[in-house]
Amino acid sequence: MNALNSKRSTLALLALAISAFAIGTTEFISVGLLPLLSDDLHISIRTAGLTVTLYALGVTVGAPILTSLTSRVSRKTLLLAIMIVFIIGNGLAASANGVALLLTARIVSAFAHGVFMSIGSTIAADLVPENRRASAIAIMFSGLTVATVTGVPLGTWLGQQLGWRVAFVTIAIIGVIALISNALLVPSTLRAGVVTPVREQIKVITNGRLLLAYAVTALGYGGTFVVFTYLSPLLHDVSGFGDKAIVVILLVYGIAIAIGNIIGGKAANRKPVNALFYMFAAQAVVLLVLYFTAPFKWAGLVTILLMGLLAFMNVPGLQVYVVMLAERFTPKAVDVASAFNIAAFNAGIAIGAYFGGIITEKVGIIHTTWVGALMVAAAVLMTGWMRKLESQDQNNKKEAVSHDNSTKLTSHNNIA
Repeated sequence: MNALNSKRSTLALLALAISAFAIGTTEFISVGLLPLLSDDLHISIRTAGLTVTLYALGVTVGAPILTSLTSRVSRKTLLLAIMIVFIIGNGLAASANGVALLLTARIVSAFAHGVFMSIGSTIAADLVPENRRASAIAIMFSGLTVATVTGVPLGTWLGQQLGWRVAFVTIAIIGVIALISNALLVPSTLRAGVVTPVREQIKVITNGRLLLAYAVTALGYGGTFVVFTYLSPLLHDVSGFGDKAIVVILLVYGIAIAIGNIIGGKAANRKPVNALFYMFAAQAVVLLVLYFTAPFKWAGLVTILLMGLLAFMNVPGLQVYVVMLAERFTPKAVDVASAFNIAAFNAGIAIGAYFGGIITEKVGIIHTTWVGALMVAAAVLMTGWMRKLESQDQNNKKEAVSHDNSTKLTSHNNIA
């Protein structure tokens, strides 16, 4: 599909960002509500953490499978259906009187999340010229970052003041606003969904370069969630902040994430792999430093805000790089490749949240910091490998062009 004019594309990206805001709020709201869920439902912090883990697993499973199953549905119709499912999921969460229904509701919401993020990234990329793709994806994902700026702190505050169920009711209302925004602002002339044959889908999950990128996504993005999932209890129990201060810190943390997301989008427009390498290296160092600074209020706060600055900075680069790889190696399965990367993001969240829960329960919440650093350090090594492979590709391309030019010159001389 040709890029839409600037005004129309901006409105469409705004609709996607509003939807991402609703989805981002529900994904991360549990981070602020964990202590409340634990107290009200009489469960441990680790069990409450399953609201993060199972949500992420729901996205991990739902993104590639449901994206494939809905490939024949028009993109706009699918967007509207996604938001309806999302509203139902959060309505169920608000009505839950036990942990079983709450976790079920979280999985329902997660299925909507998985499909939205899969098709949303490719729609955003199609709405703009090729050289603005990373920035367009960053705008769509800005809904997620704004959710961490306002949605998560506000939801946490509402939960503290009126009960955690009110937070989920509010998210359902935001979902209704997102539904209306999609109906009014997203054009009906979107690129049709591509039905991807099974053999093409298999190419995605058997391509070594894509699998490497997915591993980097899971480890690099997920490493932060070892800490972030349990950020509220860390701030309270280790750094010594009160409930009101934690709400403000989550707000400032979200602002840092939003700034980092914008920086990451711009940095990844030209050479995403190089940008990712330095982002991950910085994040690994910050997480390790947090182990030493967390017990001290102000030093810990500065380190946590740096963690926020870097937490989502890698998202645009990771997504645009996977789309680039898919166009190169599996051009008939770009949407599916994008869906698997969304699955990798959430596999990372699930892994991080799960291990964070075990570490918190067994050895103490402070140790989540260096474990997260190890996960991100593994991503640094893998990104270095990706850089090497990209460099080899460029050299091979130059040699091929040089050989082709030499052949043409020889042929021309022979004719002469």
